[in-house]
Amino acid sequence: MDTKTSNTPFYEPSGDECELFERAWKNRLPLLIKGPTGCGKTRFVSHMAARLNLPLHTVACHDDLTAADLVGRHLIGDGETIWNDGPLTRAVREGGICYLDEVVEARKDTTVVLHPLADDRRMLPIDRTGELLQAPPSFMLVVSYNPGYQNFLKGMKPSTRQRFVSLTFDFPTAAQEEAVLIGETGIDTMTAKRLVSIAGAFRALRDHDLEEVASTRLLVYAATLIKDGYDPVRACRAALVETLTDDAETAVALNEVVSATFGR
Repeated sequence: MDTKTSNTPFYEPSGDECELFERAWKNRLPLLIKGPTGCGKTRFVSHMAARLNLPLHTVACHDDLTAADLVGRHLIGDGETIWNDGPLTRAVREGGICYLDEVVEARKDTTVVLHPLADDRRMLPIDRTGELLQAPPSFMLVVSYNPGYQNFLKGMKPSTRQRFVSLTFDFPTAAQEEAVLIGETGIDTMTAKRLVSIAGAFRALRDHDLEEVASTRLLVYAATLIKDGYDPVRACRAALVETLTDDAETAVALNEVVSATFGR
């Protein structure tokens, strides 16, 4: 099935991830996406939701996320108590995609609510209303996380993880990343090549001078500024260097890479 339209967010495939996503959706399988920050996980899900013409409910997970934030709660208004669906419940009712971004940031007792939806039952019990919602065929549960941030306290429970089909993302190849920058921003080919070259040099510093490396997202930001007429070196300084480090010496070294790449 391919219902891609002009309103579909741009996405440059790196493998068979689009086919896997469609087959998982068609066969009512939940999907787990692993990959570093800014490598395109969220864009991919948005692209596939538009491609399949499905409503998308995205939840940015965090330490304080509760089951009620996902399922819903009673609210008081105009002298009466009204039930308000959470994003997970709305996705089930509508038959859309519920995407939990950085799911390991949520408490483990919160993610347990996903279990009956992520196995062959595909049901969502709402204890506070007594409802037991059966997910329609078009509903899909998608979660993502960055494996680099995992530790003993923040990891997926095996009982949760083994309910998902899994897909690993990484930064695209140089040619693919150039295509992303051109497709996203309309930047010229030479500038795209230079930005990708800078990203490659920065990524070589992973776990040495940089805790986090240049993401494709940050390259898009830099390309957007350059496309708008901003000086390339200043654009890279703002979108890449200053975002990646607070250390003055490291910033100087990164700026030297940028200047050399743009012939300054």
